[in-house]
Amino acid sequence: MSILMKGFAETKGDEIALVDDNGSISWKDFDKRINSLVNGFRQSGLTQGDSVAIIAGNRMEWFETSFACAHAGLVYVPVNWHWVADELAYVFEDADCKAVMVDERFQEEVKKSLTDPRSHNVSLVLQAGGNPSSNFVDYEEYLTSQSDEEPDNQLLGGPMFYTSGTTGRPKGVRSGLTESGPDVTPEVMQLVAAGFAAMLPVPGVTALCGPVYHSAQWAFSWLPMIAGSSVAMQHKFDPAGLLSMIDEYKATNVHLVPTQFKRLLDLSDNEKKKFNGESLATVLHGAAPCPPKVKTQMIDWFGEKITEYYGATEGGIISLVSSQEWLERGGSLGKPLETIEVIVVDDSGNRCKNGEEGTLYFRNLMGTDFEYHNAPEKTEAAHLEPGVFTFGDIGFLDEDGYLWLSDRKIDMIISGGVNIYPAEIEGVLGGHPAVKDVAVIGVPDEEFGEQVKAIVVPGEDTDLDSLEKLLVAYCRENLAGYKSPRSIDFLDELPRTGTGKIQKQPLREPYWKDEDRRI
Repeated sequence: MSILMKGFAETKGDEIALVDDNGSISWKDFDKRINSLVNGFRQSGLTQGDSVAIIAGNRMEWFETSFACAHAGLVYVPVNWHWVADELAYVFEDADCKAVMVDERFQEEVKKSLTDPRSHNVSLVLQAGGNPSSNFVDYEEYLTSQSDEEPDNQLLGGPMFYTSGTTGRPKGVRSGLTESGPDVTPEVMQLVAAGFAAMLPVPGVTALCGPVYHSAQWAFSWLPMIAGSSVAMQHKFDPAGLLSMIDEYKATNVHLVPTQFKRLLDLSDNEKKKFNGESLATVLHGAAPCPPKVKTQMIDWFGEKITEYYGATEGGIISLVSSQEWLERGGSLGKPLETIEVIVVDDSGNRCKNGEEGTLYFRNLMGTDFEYHNAPEKTEAAHLEPGVFTFGDIGFLDEDGYLWLSDRKIDMIISGGVNIYPAEIEGVLGGHPAVKDVAVIGVPDEEFGEQVKAIVVPGEDTDLDSLEKLLVAYCRENLAGYKSPRSIDFLDELPRTGTGKIQKQPLREPYWKDEDRRI
């Protein structure tokens, strides 16, 4: 049996382990299918350290593939399924992917990406659901053709999430779990999962309603499974459907972002009254600043079950704040975890005292750190010294040791809980012949927190109305939809420093001047 699932297959084998839009699977069958995939990957020539890209929605096969990688010493790369062929080919090359598991809904973009020379190392494509494209292998046929006997020499494999950056393409984040040593077995993951037991009712039932390719959604669903929690998931967030799913499967915990809070609050009174919610013990939220009014309304409705966390793909969870603490000191991100040291540094590199604002750096006292794959210069820029890293945020610690966030130093937009970096969008727009100069900023959005806006200096004699439509369409062809500007404004020139760097604060000011927040 697979090491991480063995105990559950034996003690509650017939109970449900996973539920998705297509059905459910027991712990016993889940364990067998993991074994089959491990044996299949080995038979296909995949060896320790090889990478497997997963381009799929929230479905059982996503968990099966990732757990198989975790027992076969393979690096699995969760890919945002909104990405277009050019973005996929970039990741296939950068991560040196040897295999791909694709959901039938996204087969066309993957098919296009494989015609790109950058995808030349991909030798196996498994398609889950539907009729496989040519040269794709039917996932179910592949799995059932393999032995479900327990594989020998199980080795730890982990995730490499891609996160965008201030300079162009996204970069893979490698932690100590991404690629293990030759003798490291999957039990290591049990130690990591144990850390989540303090935050969640485990074993319990996780309601998964956000994309599991996101590191937070992965952490708060995948890791609890190792502690015996089952997962009930929906591919696309449906607020009324989520409430129904929580009650039907007696979910004990769920992870939400502020945009999902708002959509839940916007449900009709009748839809809200149908929700029992007695099983729900913990609602975790993070990924973006939450408007105080929205959070207060959620606490009034759900009760003091809501815990906010602050963290990032690179460094994991930094701090937690309970509903009660947040109501007492609204706006705080809570106290850092006992394993985290917070270091606040001013622009001169000096350590700040409590109450003084500066760039936030963190040290994990357990010795864990990260690096950006194939980007040593970016890794160095994110570190004050080895083991001391920043997400690029500005804030302070108060006299009681509570963490506060006041601004972002790095050039980032957070829309609906998703990080979007302007440099990648500016690189695309800047390549259009009708664009002389461009800057991309985040502007206030009531539902998503921020939305993407491009400020463009157009070429000569251009009809601006038609140019805006043309450029938005151009972005959608070359970027995932969530990265594409929602609107474009035009200026005769962009403000720049004497060294030529675009000054974004003057561009942001007109849109944010009436807001009571900076991010």
